[in-house]
Amino acid sequence: MTIKDKLMVENVVKGVNEANGADMVKGADVALGAKEVSGVNVALGVKEVSGANVASGVYDSSKFVSFGDIEISEETKELLDQAGKVYLENHPKKRTWYGRCIFISWYCSVGDCTFCFRSTQKHKIKFPKNSKRSMGSVLLEALFSRLFNWRIEFITGGYGIMTKEVLLEYIKTISEVYGEKVWLNLGVLSPAFQEQIRPYVKGVCSSLETLHPVIHKEVCPSPGKAIEPYDKMFETMQGFKKSIAVIVGLGDKIEDIKYLFDFVEKHDLDRVTIYALKPIRGGAFTEAPSVEEYVTWISKLRIRFPKLEIIAGTNLRRCEEVGYLMQAGANAVTKFPATKQFATKKAFLITDLINLQGRDFISNLVKIPEGLDFEAEIDKLSIKQEYKDEMKEKFPAYLKTFLNPKDKDPALKDQTEQKVRLVVK
Repeated sequence: MTIKDKLMVENVVKGVNEANGADMVKGADVALGAKEVSGVNVALGVKEVSGANVASGVYDSSKFVSFGDIEISEETKELLDQAGKVYLENHPKKRTWYGRCIFISWYCSVGDCTFCFRSTQKHKIKFPKNSKRSMGSVLLEALFSRLFNWRIEFITGGYGIMTKEVLLEYIKTISEVYGEKVWLNLGVLSPAFQEQIRPYVKGVCSSLETLHPVIHKEVCPSPGKAIEPYDKMFETMQGFKKSIAVIVGLGDKIEDIKYLFDFVEKHDLDRVTIYALKPIRGGAFTEAPSVEEYVTWISKLRIRFPKLEIIAGTNLRRCEEVGYLMQAGANAVTKFPATKQFATKKAFLITDLINLQGRDFISNLVKIPEGLDFEAEIDKLSIKQEYKDEMKEKFPAYLKTFLNPKDKDPALKDQTEQKVRLVVK
């Protein structure tokens, strides 16, 4: 039986136990008998060489990545071992979380970044100028983040999405619902706007995508996405934590990581969010980095900056890589579609894969706490009544998804469905 099969069996058992009120079992390594290797818990009998698509060595974004098919070379295993040790020395609590990006709009006035879904004609037709998400749906995500112990990765959206006044209202209200200051990722912020958001925002993230000067101009041709304005903003910005988001797979070679290192060092960044490119239909890219290439970038970043907070993105099709992201020294994961995949077998599986690395995974992707009354939680909020009404109007659709988890991975569909519990008052 493969490690994936064992994990799936444990997940099914776990789902049954939870349905009967049993406590959640932490640490799949105990149940599975995993051994300690190179300072991190790794499963036995799993190949480790280079890429999700074994046949071609290239990640195929149209297919699901199976944990058992991920291959890592001996050289990269040594790098992961080194990165893991650096992580443990500098983050001994091993606290790990899920970061939720809250989008407030799908439209972008720039819309020409060659890798981005917003650059496609289909997207521009579906989401016309100034289209934005309802306040109710956005605030529900903020509420879920608080109740399920997700951390808001940042508030984000396309460029030119709304007036500063409306934008400020979104930021303020999201912060109030979440219960603390948030991170913001909405382009270059003027000094005046920085002062307006200061009561609600703890840090500013900038999506620079790549720091390679030539490649950046190719993939982000608009002057509004040039590196220089962000460089200047970080030089003058006071009182905020600082972060950037970058993408592996836009054309940078591993030696080009020096540009990222230089920027992190120059601005003394607190955090870096790093993603593996996800090719989109109609976009300029057709291939994404293998798991090996992706974790190589994360590992080198961890080794170079031991105390840096590193957030690693994944997605539904490749999320079984999360254990390797932990080995590479990531503090947290983001981009997994937690609301759509809440309580699915895939959510249980990635939770186990993170815990298998000896991490303290504090976020909940799998279980609605018993007795939780969502409507009462909404009523307790100190926000406008119209926003509460919007939240209550939108909530049933989310609840239906939570209570009827559906896995999209064909490998999981034949497994017993996981059920979650909810006490509705």
